[in-house]
Amino acid sequence: MGANREDRRARRRRNGRRWIIALAVTVVLLGGLGAVAAVFWSEYGARISQAAGWVSNDYEGEGHGEAFITITAGEIGEDVAAALAEADVVKTQQVFYELLLQQDPQVEFLPGQYQLRLQMSAQAALDALQDPENRRELTAVIPEGRTVDQALEIVAAGADIPLEELQKAAEDPQEFGLPKSVSSLEGWLYPATYEFDADTTAEEAIGMMVEYQLALLDELGVEKKDRERVLTVASIVEREAGRAEDFGKVARVIENRLDTGMLLQMDSTVQYGYQQHDDGSVWSSDDALKDDNPWNTYLRAGLPAGPVANPGRAAIEAALSPDEGDWLFFVAVNLETGESVFTTNENDHYAAVEQLQQWCTANPGNGC
Repeated sequence: MGANREDRRARRRRNGRRWIIALAVTVVLLGGLGAVAAVFWSEYGARISQAAGWVSNDYEGEGHGEAFITITAGEIGEDVAAALAEADVVKTQQVFYELLLQQDPQVEFLPGQYQLRLQMSAQAALDALQDPENRRELTAVIPEGRTVDQALEIVAAGADIPLEELQKAAEDPQEFGLPKSVSSLEGWLYPATYEFDADTTAEEAIGMMVEYQLALLDELGVEKKDRERVLTVASIVEREAGRAEDFGKVARVIENRLDTGMLLQMDSTVQYGYQQHDDGSVWSSDDALKDDNPWNTYLRAGLPAGPVANPGRAAIEAALSPDEGDWLFFVAVNLETGESVFTTNENDHYAAVEQLQQWCTANPGNGC
């Protein structure tokens, strides 16, 4: 009896172990299947859900918040769809691209940066991309006669490029193909209206302006050895002449004074050297006139050390081909119209200066 009882206990222990092992195997198998299922669902669950109609691959409505995407030249519909999905503007790349394929005529996107919203429907996103109000035009209008500092501030504001990056890039003119003798970009930035891509760098923006100025000099046949001088004269013309029609006369006064050994005595150069050119006055201060710097043409003979602004085409053409005449002096007599009087002797010049003083008395605060 005792032996049989022991045998039955042994069999029960063996059966229990088998049951535990079987249960463990089942758990492992189920766990493995669960892991496989989780991986499978993570990979294909969204597609299955969409195919079954459980969820949509498109957001609804006009979205919320704000998002920016950039479309560059040469990008196609698939690229745009991918950018929208990555920024969570649309729910999936597929839904937007399929919508594009349905459009007749075919949609063409202008390069630029677009302000959109997060989680928009594909149709709302497409409509927004076709609305000019959502396209940020990164433009900068550089007028003739602005200095490098002024031009860079305009570019920073218009192209959304940090001013510090532009200033740093402008420190080395040789990076833009200019000769070692050029120590500043002053004069080498072509005044024009520029349109930039959203990803334009500071170096690229400046390089574009320099490239246009070099192209103009090449077009006008200016030899490399003469470029700095031509730009220096043209910059003075740009800053001194009140009207474009007087550019040639101002250029002739500069050449006549240089030829006769007279001091140029140009206020634009004095003010530039003393960093006084932004105060809006035609008169140079006593401190500026006395400051002995390389741009003070009241104290130093010849041309200043370099350009005092960035001249445009008309001023450069005037520097290359001054009007014929024997003028040695000129002065603006009406700061509203820019009218100037050109004279050949000091007496007539002082009489013209008196005209300006009378005009300033009658029109205070207008550059006087």
